[in-house]
Amino acid sequence: MTSSSDQSLSHNVFVYGSFQEPSVVNLILECDPVTISAQLHGYHLYRLKGRLHPCISPSDNGIINGKILTGLTDGQLENLDMIEGEEYVRKTVEVVLTDTSEKMQVETFVWANKDDPDMYGEWDFEEWKKLHMEKFIEASKKFIEWKKNPDGRSREEFAKYVQEDLTSA
Repeated sequence: MTSSSDQSLSHNVFVYGSFQEPSVVNLILECDPVTISAQLHGYHLYRLKGRLHPCISPSDNGIINGKILTGLTDGQLENLDMIEGEEYVRKTVEVVLTDTSEKMQVETFVWANKDDPDMYGEWDFEEWKKLHMEKFIEASKKFIEWKKNPDGRSREEFAKYVQEDLTSA
């Protein structure tokens, strides 16, 4: 029998965007968590000007398809917090499981500035996989190396890797 304190270390996080890609998740969490397909109602998945990653923000009729990463440890959640940075706020939301329509309380990352002029349109996962996934995986590797050995460098140096290279456009 597991004690109730074991349970508190287990986090379920709703992800959308680049964290739906197993190779990205495996890098950042250094494991392969069990995922469950789910929908988040009342939010919209936006593109962000000049970024390789999307954000979500409240929207009356919005629905976002994503995945729940289940059973994450405090340390894994900390990795997600760090890579998401201060522009996102982690909050508890209710999602609907795609297969069973069951509701579940999970955590997710919401864009902190709901009036950000850089949010636009609708983010496209398939397009991201084709155009940006390779670069994002490179950036994630650098991020993990940096987390293990910051060596006087700041997180900002790594933040710029996940920004779109507008010079090559």
